[in-house]
Amino acid sequence: MLNITKILIDGGLLALLVSIWLMFTLRFNARIFLHDYPPAIQEKVLPKTKAEKRLTYILGMPFMLLLLLGSFFSTLSLKSHGETQFWAMWLNATGVVFVFNVVDWLVLDWLIFCTITPHFMVIPGSEGMAAYKDYSFHFHGFLHGILYSALGGLIIATIIFII
Repeated sequence: MLNITKILIDGGLLALLVSIWLMFTLRFNARIFLHDYPPAIQEKVLPKTKAEKRLTYILGMPFMLLLLLGSFFSTLSLKSHGETQFWAMWLNATGVVFVFNVVDWLVLDWLIFCTITPHFMVIPGSEGMAAYKDYSFHFHGFLHGILYSALGGLIIATIIFII
């Protein structure tokens, strides 16, 4: 049976942890996420250095692990409480990551990045660019996130269903 409360609680906790990690990483060096900035900003500034590319992998790994493991353990917990239907596991795994996707879009992207635009998120050399207010760019990222959530949820649910 679909447990919306579990999805919202686990997804909310996951969104909080991942958001804290992302804000920490952006504050440390926003260029680490240059590949996720609007194209106009990417074109305006120098490409990532080798050290920045290395940091992208080093600091991006905990981000991906949090997303995957948060959804995995939430769905594993669902199964341990007696859920045996694949579709319920898939919806749980997808829903937990989807909650983060919504928080990422509305809070991190639209509110913080586009509306507030803190100084630490502005890449040196791109100050004042209109691309920092490109809400549609982030909405398209949200739509891509829906697909990633569904596909990731499918993989996680399949693994948990099998074990």
